[in-house]
Amino acid sequence: MWPDGVGRLVLPTTDSTMKEAARIAASSALPQWILALDQTAAHGRRGRAWSMPKGNFAATLLMFPTEPPALVALRSFVAALALHDTFVTVTGRPDGFTLKWPNDVLLNGGKVAGILLERGARHLSIGIGINLVDAPMPEQVEEGATPPVSLLSETGARVTPEEFLDILAPNFARWEAQFTTYGFAPIRTEWLARAAKIGQPIRARTVTEEHHGTFETVDAGGNLVLKTAKGQLSIPAADVYF
Repeated sequence: MWPDGVGRLVLPTTDSTMKEAARIAASSALPQWILALDQTAAHGRRGRAWSMPKGNFAATLLMFPTEPPALVALRSFVAALALHDTFVTVTGRPDGFTLKWPNDVLLNGGKVAGILLERGARHLSIGIGINLVDAPMPEQVEEGATPPVSLLSETGARVTPEEFLDILAPNFARWEAQFTTYGFAPIRTEWLARAAKIGQPIRARTVTEEHHGTFETVDAGGNLVLKTAKGQLSIPAADVYF
């Protein structure tokens, strides 16, 4: 059932659902999902291009949170849990889906979905891109990045963007209620239970440095915690490589 008090806007085409959210934020009073069946200027983290083949999923949830910025940013974990639940529902397969810090969903080790948060003066945009039916070619992604996969090729499940959104929206509302009622602690516990590469060696690349270590946990602030040769290290933002 679609969550109460949340709008639903489906666009045949737009430049970017994130840009659309920014345009309508000033005139909106309630949260709403914005789904585009085609995007002409989509982007991912750090301005990277995001491929949008026909039939894939591109949506942004426009919200108006009132918490401090550090808490608002933790909604990437809320979105990741909602995505995980939705993938399990549409495929009937609880195995194969894992969550990659800070903002990806993996399927059989490949990237099937990405999450992007952007803050405005009074709004938060949570952008979600999913390879429902097609994935970029390996040469289209950054060297060393997790290879992209599609839901269809890996599971045989075919779902339209509208159908996926109708399951995702109530799942997000449920986890959002958990977050606003009980805080980040239960969200963190559930995210860690689905996390990829816990206890295994990874690389975390920030803007200026690259760190090698064992992925120990995510702390109470959502930071990646690495066990390195120099001791424990807490990293607030980075690209992670396996």
